[in-house]
Amino acid sequence: MVKSLPARSAVPVEETWDLSSLISSSPDFNQQLEDLAQQAEAINKKFQGTIVDPESITLVLTAYMRFMEKMVLLSTHANLTASTDQTNDEAQLQASKFGATAAKIGSQLSFITSELLALPTETLEQAMEQSTEFSVFLKKLLRKKPYQLHPEAEKSLAAYSSTFSAPYGLYNTTKMGDIDFEDFEVNGQKYPLSYGSFEGDWEAETNTELRRAAFDAFSKKLKEYQQTTAKTYDMQLQNEKTTADLRGYDSIFDYLLFNQEVDRTLYDRQIDLITTELAPHMRKYAKLLQKVHGLEQMTFADLKISLDPSYEPEITVAESKQYIDDALSIMGPDYLEMIDRSYSERWIDFAQNKGKSTGAFCSSPYGDHPYILISWTGRMNEVFVLAHELGHAGHFYHAHQEQNIFNGRPSLYFIEAPSTMNEMLVANHLLKNSEDPKFKRWVISSIVARTYYHNFVTHLLEAAYQRKVYERIDAGQSVNAGILNSIKRKVLEDFWGNTVEINEGAELTWMRQPHYYMGLYPYTYSAGLTISTQVSKRILKEGQPAVNEWLEVLKAGGTKDPVELAQMAGVDITTEQPLRDTIAYIGELIDELVKLTEEIEAE
Repeated sequence: MVKSLPARSAVPVEETWDLSSLISSSPDFNQQLEDLAQQAEAINKKFQGTIVDPESITLVLTAYMRFMEKMVLLSTHANLTASTDQTNDEAQLQASKFGATAAKIGSQLSFITSELLALPTETLEQAMEQSTEFSVFLKKLLRKKPYQLHPEAEKSLAAYSSTFSAPYGLYNTTKMGDIDFEDFEVNGQKYPLSYGSFEGDWEAETNTELRRAAFDAFSKKLKEYQQTTAKTYDMQLQNEKTTADLRGYDSIFDYLLFNQEVDRTLYDRQIDLITTELAPHMRKYAKLLQKVHGLEQMTFADLKISLDPSYEPEITVAESKQYIDDALSIMGPDYLEMIDRSYSERWIDFAQNKGKSTGAFCSSPYGDHPYILISWTGRMNEVFVLAHELGHAGHFYHAHQEQNIFNGRPSLYFIEAPSTMNEMLVANHLLKNSEDPKFKRWVISSIVARTYYHNFVTHLLEAAYQRKVYERIDAGQSVNAGILNSIKRKVLEDFWGNTVEINEGAELTWMRQPHYYMGLYPYTYSAGLTISTQVSKRILKEGQPAVNEWLEVLKAGGTKDPVELAQMAGVDITTEQPLRDTIAYIGELIDELVKLTEEIEAE
């Protein structure tokens, strides 16, 4: 049964992550932040006005790189401390203080980019030839030349960076600080409710009356905050639109896709193909859930239930490690050593507590190890979630060993490929080790419900909704709660048709997702999973040679664009074929679930 969440101070320390390698104490944080501000001022005084030739380019970029290595550790500490408890005033003030100081630092150091881009292209190309360490950085910088503003304008924009990022902070404060869910009642008994318990437990609750009551209570509370959340989101959207216009991009989409190093065709294809071609498969899956659970009507509140709840094993944190070790052993000893360290050195925050950020994420600061946030409820499907985040960790663990801080991070378009790859490897391992129909059905339903539903359906429908929102913004309009609710409901109804009743409250799911404050992020989940599905098939078929190629992709970091990285792994994303193959594969999995269910019911 779901319990009320404890305060962060009451959580056992072994369930929390250890941030001491980033920084040791708050006074130390303040001192280091002050030191950083002084170092930025020193770089400004030493280098401003001196960037004139390849030699001076190398000198300033070397100093800038060393500075950023220090700053990213402090930034990570501030963000991670705040993410574990939105009710902790000290942590929130520390994060705000860092944001304000970082804006000042960004303004002081904006001259670097301005002076570099003011140089003739030939000078920058000479610097790229002379210093391979900065060639990728300069190549990417050159792409920005048409969109660079006057140095004073760049300096002013950088000074306002903490203001521009304020909507995301306000969203999190509203979500995790202000919204207080009351207990809900079913048949005279009260049950506790929170963001974490709803998304981690109640959505998958097997008792239909409890599940739907939790959904209704959760939605009712969200609705009270819809106007504030919509206004916060509109602030974010207007910021992005203004920036796109100021910099001279043709559209807000071009601006947001620029750093992803892909064009609009790859973005639109991912949304259009999945929306039309995956829908029939997922409707079949919804009907299967409805039949197995004996539901008179399949509603939106029922889509996250397990196909066979009686077979869902509970699992401890310690037990999860054995599953993950076994499944990912194919990645080699270095990868397994990273996993061992992530448990033994407390890189992972497993605790459930009030004020903790929802969902799961991995933060990988350059110069330190990765950190993973997850709220462990003991459900077996969290092995997939943890494997996913360890995929991000493994990606940057390898990339940072090979690349400098400027080259470590690939395009957002590719970022979810290593994470979803690990989910596929876990699934393949589990399937390989049993012929029991019930176990096979559980594994395949986990792949469909966790890996593909989450990454291909949930995030895809977010992307389809997000595209419609940005089309409004691009046309000079704004949004409010009513408009966002309407757009979200239409996207859900179009995808699920008459198979699923989109009950009241479903339209509010736009309020639950922080990804909308991260640009065109949601669609990249399906993009990454398209790549990882194809590579995982190669690994099953070819074994070690395919694994070795994948490890080289991880090590490449951000030195290549998404098309080139996919090509390194043997996948051509310039065509529709990988995406069509992946959609067909999902259809095959759902057909197998139908078949296994018929076999089990016939016994």
